[in-house]
Amino acid sequence: MELHGDNIGIFGGSFNPVHIGHMMLAQYIAEFAGLDKVLLMLSPHNPLKENSSLAPDNDRMQMLRIATSGGYSRVEPSDIELHLPRPSYTAMTLRELKSRYPATTFHLIIGADNWLSFDRWREPDFILANAKIIIYPRPGYDIDPVSLPAGVRLMEGVPTTEISSSFIRRAIAGGHDMNYFMPHNVYKYIIEKGLYI
Repeated sequence: MELHGDNIGIFGGSFNPVHIGHMMLAQYIAEFAGLDKVLLMLSPHNPLKENSSLAPDNDRMQMLRIATSGGYSRVEPSDIELHLPRPSYTAMTLRELKSRYPATTFHLIIGADNWLSFDRWREPDFILANAKIIIYPRPGYDIDPVSLPAGVRLMEGVPTTEISSSFIRRAIAGGHDMNYFMPHNVYKYIIEKGLYI
């Protein structure tokens, strides 16, 4: 992976599967937060955690590649966490990124729910010292922008959707057509591979 640009967003998740809500948010932040690029950072399967609904890493990575193949160059997938020791922690990922790209400013993109529990993350002070944080609103999780420390900002006006990966998985398992809920070729991949059935 080669990074071009001084301001790179990190939008991490299991993307199980990636859907239009993820893509909309990533593009919005790339366009309106002054970033050169947003990385969709795939979180690996935690071997200590039993989750039978989690598709294999390679399938989720392939779906991210498919989702970002439409010609918009400022959102791209990243498999860096798949090559780091597990379980995966944001601080560890950030250390790896900073060692590879020391001149780049990284912006961690998290939901308001995650910000409200940020003090329970591993090495939150290290993260705050080595990355800027962009918070996007989540229903039911209110944040006062005035209360935020330096380097942390709340994005206003972010278009949100109630679509979730868990809803999509349940719907596919129930035989419902979810074609318009994700990039078309991602849905085609899911059906061809028999995922979430």
